[in-house]
Amino acid sequence: MKNFFTWRLWLVGSLLFLGSQQLVQAQDLIYEPKNPAFGGGNTFNYSWLLSSAQSQNKLEDQDQRKGFERDPLKDFEENLNQQILSNLARKLVASQFGESELQEGTYIIGVYEIVVAPSSDGVSVQVTDTGTGDQTTVVIPFY
Repeated sequence: MKNFFTWRLWLVGSLLFLGSQQLVQAQDLIYEPKNPAFGGGNTFNYSWLLSSAQSQNKLEDQDQRKGFERDPLKDFEENLNQQILSNLARKLVASQFGESELQEGTYIIGVYEIVVAPSSDGVSVQVTDTGTGDQTTVVIPFY
């Protein structure tokens, strides 16, 4: 009885295997990108990809949390400091490469202390931010 059952199981398995050979079909594999930003992707996937990325984002935008609050006085101070430094740079370049001369000495403009002194290599300009103590030294060579 045991041999009959084994033989029968083998026969059914063989018939299924041989029968399945006729059912096997092949198909072409085609790559289709999902993200429309990578060219060829479906544009309807864009909103789904964006919402999925935003839902996974755990970082907070500091500007969004503050509501883009800007201090107009701070902006004015930064703008004024940039203009002063830009004007100083123009005068330094004109004095070394033009006809006007830059007088040596110490100048205090806003929060900046500027020391102009001759050196062996040219003119040394030391700019110190009195608020933070940061210093920058620029040596303009002789022309």
